[in-house]
Amino acid sequence: MNPPLTQPPTHLLYLHGFRSSPQSFKARRLSAWLAEHRPDVHWWCPQLPPSPTAALALLNAGTAAWPATTAVMGSSLGGFYAAVMAEQRGWPAVLLNPAVDPARDLARHVGELQAFHDPAERFLFRPEFLEELRQIKLGFSRISLPQGGLAIMAKGDEVLDWREMSARYSAATIHLLEGGDHALSDFEALLPVILEFLKLCDSKAKSASSPAPPRA
Repeated sequence: MNPPLTQPPTHLLYLHGFRSSPQSFKARRLSAWLAEHRPDVHWWCPQLPPSPTAALALLNAGTAAWPATTAVMGSSLGGFYAAVMAEQRGWPAVLLNPAVDPARDLARHVGELQAFHDPAERFLFRPEFLEELRQIKLGFSRISLPQGGLAIMAKGDEVLDWREMSARYSAATIHLLEGGDHALSDFEALLPVILEFLKLCDSKAKSASSPAPPRA
């Protein structure tokens, strides 16, 4: 187990999941909390392209000048990317139901897809993107999270197996939910756990201090 963080991040990168966007409830909720309580923290939640190689290139270019006092957070496929960024850059990470083998799990989604938050927006998930995911995973056969990590996993996840997640991301402090779902619909209750891990507030902080935006 890695030691806990000693100081809060000055920069926070949030990575959404497959077919999702910066309009995800979790991204908007965290962004709203930071805007009200910690406007000093630099926040970035980019729209990720469907190509994994292009997504990581975008992230590395966009954070090239970011300091060591950066943390990364991601959900599902974004959690997979967050772990990769944490290994590459030596950042602490928060992983939310992180994908373990996305090439395997996304194989059935090859083709034209609708975006979750804008059904009018469509994109093509190409077969070669699966090979990109395989190569990325091969490059990180072991996840060590050298600067520490928090992994929130739900036993009730209807998409991913919590046992696989626990094994893959065992270097993190694992917060295991007995129920829950893949989207972490109870994210409001989990926000204090995340904020405490990131040293952005103490364990007594109440996420309800900032009203939650409506769900999309």
